[in-house]
Amino acid sequence: MPVINKLKRFVDSHGSLHTGRGMVTGVIALTLACLCFLGVMAFHFPEYLTTPELRKSYDVALMRQLLFWSLVVAGALSLVNLVFRRAPWLAASAFALVLVSALLGGHQVEVDPNFPDHTPYIGLDWFILDLLGSALIFIFIEKLFGLRKDQPVFRPEWQTDFQHFIVNHMLIGFMLLATNLLVHKLFGWAASDGIRGWVAALPLWVALPLIILVADLVQYWTHRAYHEVPLLWRLHAVHHSAKHMDWMAGSRQHVIEILITRTLVLAPIFTLGFSKDVIDAYIIVVGFQAVFNHANVSVRLGPLRHLIVTPNFHHWHHSQDQEALDRNYAAHYAFLDHLFGTAVKSDREWPAQYGVLGDYVPDGFWKQVKFPFVWKG
Repeated sequence: MPVINKLKRFVDSHGSLHTGRGMVTGVIALTLACLCFLGVMAFHFPEYLTTPELRKSYDVALMRQLLFWSLVVAGALSLVNLVFRRAPWLAASAFALVLVSALLGGHQVEVDPNFPDHTPYIGLDWFILDLLGSALIFIFIEKLFGLRKDQPVFRPEWQTDFQHFIVNHMLIGFMLLATNLLVHKLFGWAASDGIRGWVAALPLWVALPLIILVADLVQYWTHRAYHEVPLLWRLHAVHHSAKHMDWMAGSRQHVIEILITRTLVLAPIFTLGFSKDVIDAYIIVVGFQAVFNHANVSVRLGPLRHLIVTPNFHHWHHSQDQEALDRNYAAHYAFLDHLFGTAVKSDREWPAQYGVLGDYVPDGFWKQVKFPFVWKG
């Protein structure tokens, strides 16, 4: 079918979207329409497609309103483009998905809350909300404070990073189950009720910087090991293979690396007994920094850049420049690299080029999943 072929060619391509031809509004409409369709599916099958931890804190009425207005915006944009014959193949695809979503019940789908606990699930709701929120926030920030202003949203290899984004979000249930099991099995012996009670009673303004410091100390040495131990570098090289920095680049991680890192970082958090409120606040900080520090934004923060990790600090870590190799390991507190002697020292403000030196990691999600096991280096 011509429309499907055009969509496939578009998804396989990269570069700037031409304005005035319905491409920008068409992409927005199609993206919203796809997310709306997935949202309707999540309403129909919440036991299999939603995350229990998120499910408990939903404002269902708010989710329905978000779905409704997303359908309205997607439908209106695609209809206008159809009327004015602007990228009609794109507009027709979006409008068809809006119609299908509406026919399936749209925002009015009734949800039966009576389903068994511990049902196997994929994190479709987490994927929808995180993609929508991250795209709205970080694309706007990148356009407003862009470092490389000529870098398009759909830059080269965006498809690979988007596939990593999808898989890492969909597998959130498996990740939570696996990391919790590993932490309890491997580190449960170290938990002390006295210490855990004292840590849990700490006020948020003390506990939050402390949990970030504890996590970042583990993150620093784990990250350093990924660079200095050849077997671990096989995994971490996948993350470093991104040749462009933006809000999506941080998603490029091998699933085994994610499991190892999250298990080791969560171990002291569990052992020390931080309260749920503190852990929830820490997760928000981690989630923001993980995206922001890879983003295509020109932010340095003056002297504060020696204290906390900024995009400038982390961009150097991804650089191929000689002075940046195996440097800037910290995820949150930049002073750790200065303390341990691994901070980048350069006369230039920003690195020149990103990626693995030698460019030996293949592009493509499945090729990168296999890479640590087939690389002959």
